[in-house]
Amino acid sequence: MKVLAFGISNSKNSINKKLAFYAAQQINNADVSLIDINDFEMPIYSEDREKESGIPQLAHDFYKAIGTADSIVMSFAEYNGSYTSAYKNLFDWTSRIDMKVFQNKAVLMLSTSPGPSGAQSVLAAAQASAPYFAASVIGAISLPSFFDNFDTTKGVVTNETFKQHLLSSIDKLSF
Repeated sequence: MKVLAFGISNSKNSINKKLAFYAAQQINNADVSLIDINDFEMPIYSEDREKESGIPQLAHDFYKAIGTADSIVMSFAEYNGSYTSAYKNLFDWTSRIDMKVFQNKAVLMLSTSPGPSGAQSVLAAAQASAPYFAASVIGAISLPSFFDNFDTTKGVVTNETFKQHLLSSIDKLSF
């Protein structure tokens, strides 16, 4: 199974990228492709830019990466209670190719933050909007207090409750 994993943050040391990669590695027999949304940085979306220059190739590349995957593991960072601007821009451009951005793929949505809320607000928003963008959400799980629940040296989650929820969601991926 081809799994596309990424963090919804443009931080070079993204804790969400680490969490997405960890989760994707828990999927049996997975061929994991970890991407960095920094590699898809584009001008800020506007209708005028689209009319003048068309949709950037990087948006097409992101859409194709989703299309070639069997499932997606994504972990949301939360900035001021919402999506990161880097992801929102990438998503806005990609949705101009096809509103069904996730192409009916199985999607595991995660979120984390250094604080106790674990970016639950953005995770709830993403989960609520998922059906409009053809995402088949198999799970939506928040990991609170990342640095208390993830061993950054070993690259593993230490929170047993989170691990159980993760494995339960992954079980839904069996084809």
